[in-house]
Amino acid sequence: MGGRQMTLKRKPFAALAVIVTLVSVPMAKAETLVDALTAAYNNSGLLEQNRALLRAADEDLAQAVASTLPVISWSMSANSTRTVNSTAQTSNQASARIIGSLPLYTGGGNQLAIEAQKETILATRQSLRAIEQDVLFRAVQAYMNVRRDTEFVSLRQNNVRLITQEFRAAQDRFEVGEVTRTDVALAEARLAAARSLLAGAQGTLARSVEEYRTAVGRPPASPSPVSPAPVSRSMNDAKSFAVRNHPRILESQHAVTAAELTIRRAEAALGPTIALDGFVSTTNSWGETGFSDLDFDERERTQQAQIGITAGGPIYNGGRLSSQIRQLMSSRDATRAGLHITRLNIEQQVGNAYSSLVVARSSRSASVEQISAARVAFQGVREEATLGSRTTLDVLNAEQELLDAQANNISAQADEVIASYSVLSSIGLLTADHLNLPVQQYDPSAYYNLAKDAPTVISEQGQALDRILEAIGRE
Repeated sequence: MGGRQMTLKRKPFAALAVIVTLVSVPMAKAETLVDALTAAYNNSGLLEQNRALLRAADEDLAQAVASTLPVISWSMSANSTRTVNSTAQTSNQASARIIGSLPLYTGGGNQLAIEAQKETILATRQSLRAIEQDVLFRAVQAYMNVRRDTEFVSLRQNNVRLITQEFRAAQDRFEVGEVTRTDVALAEARLAAARSLLAGAQGTLARSVEEYRTAVGRPPASPSPVSPAPVSRSMNDAKSFAVRNHPRILESQHAVTAAELTIRRAEAALGPTIALDGFVSTTNSWGETGFSDLDFDERERTQQAQIGITAGGPIYNGGRLSSQIRQLMSSRDATRAGLHITRLNIEQQVGNAYSSLVVARSSRSASVEQISAARVAFQGVREEATLGSRTTLDVLNAEQELLDAQANNISAQADEVIASYSVLSSIGLLTADHLNLPVQQYDPSAYYNLAKDAPTVISEQGQALDRILEAIGRE
């Protein structure tokens, strides 16, 4: 039966009709690829997860900034002591204290921690961009697979219809003695194979529909035709662009910088630190003497205030700090190696994407020629059949060749679209911004600008952050 075969088994026409209904129901309304990409962006739980991780990284910066600011705390205590010997004595004391400290010198460690966290935030932002690309590319694949598999189901349904007609015609001719039982058995076998192929196509479509639900966040509608994404760069230019702009490359570069800063911070911990500290306290003391609660002793109030500078540093810690520095250096070297590996992988992805695009374009061109030739052949066989030189089976075979050629063209078109978007993904341009999707794009700097200065809960910025998180939690 020429063409590519998709296998899965079904028999009765009633069952086939039920399956067709089930896989066709979600696709009642037409939609474009832009609609699908928009829904995927808006409904992606993976994007929401990594946006939350980015906000957590922003809070790490706030905590690093807080380590450079004054720390003020308070404490209160009250106690009562009763002593009984020849007389009974009770002493009471209540005190309140406010304590403050401010780091004056840490060898640059605190500032290095801030700079390292900024690099980590930039790396996390690039990771979010990379995940956005993954989400959108998965949606492209899901959309095109639903479109391709929908066309395949239509093809196989038509194939079953044609073979059913041939099978009935063979039975009629057998009854009048024009053909043998072998011809009837051959037609019956081909009908069973056509039913199996139809069931396989429907099963594939059902799986594509489920993948679409996961990738896009809702059931598919009837997918519209899609043109390939414009790709103007040559492969070499694309590779050069990708190693400078792909989010995975930029993420690795920021990670290397953060690792370098972390090493310098660990080295700063070997030096001395200086801090300004002090306190203000008030203590009230009073007591009682004798056996009567009416016999009072004197009351006393003491107020103290103290300010001072504390300096210190490590002398010997068993080599722990030195080991930490060597460990961080090894981690830095691993991160550098990861950057090199990432660069090679990105270049390979660009090359693979371009190769796939070239193959898909060639396949589509060849499938157009195949359709043209198959159409001419079908028309010729049909004319010859009217003259008695061809059988009905020859006509059906020729028509099936035409249908298979059309299916090959549909598949080639889908492959070309997927390959073109794969090129965009490989160079780092498969983003909502570059595609101009009609979505409210996530602004990573909005939360960062509020959190970077370590605002307190009672500050205007701190209250704004609380409102943002509460709103996100309700979504």
